Amino acid sequence: MDGKRSPTSHRTPEQYRQHYKDFQGTPEQIAKRSQRNKARRAMEKLHGKEALKGKDVGHKTPIAKGGTNARSNLAIQSVRENRGWERKKGRGP
Repeated sequence: MDGKRSPTSHRTPEQYRQHYKDFQGTPEQIAKRSQRNKARRAMEKLHGKEALKGKDVGHKTPIAKGGTNARSNLAIQSVRENRGWERKKGRGP
């Protein structure tokens, strides 16, 4: 894309690469992403892929507040409910 911004994005490809290098590529963030992926796989194994289609697997007690991937701490939630909790409920880390 020659460093030009995509019409649907606010970042250039170089900015995406830099963000990954500086943040998403750090060992800490890789470990967090791995934990989220493990939680989703556990719920898919329990409920099936179809039950999770279009849904998120949320942690009742956030990982940042000591939550785990234990089955009792996981819940199937809508994308809106799971990704908007901090603004709505004020329960941020």
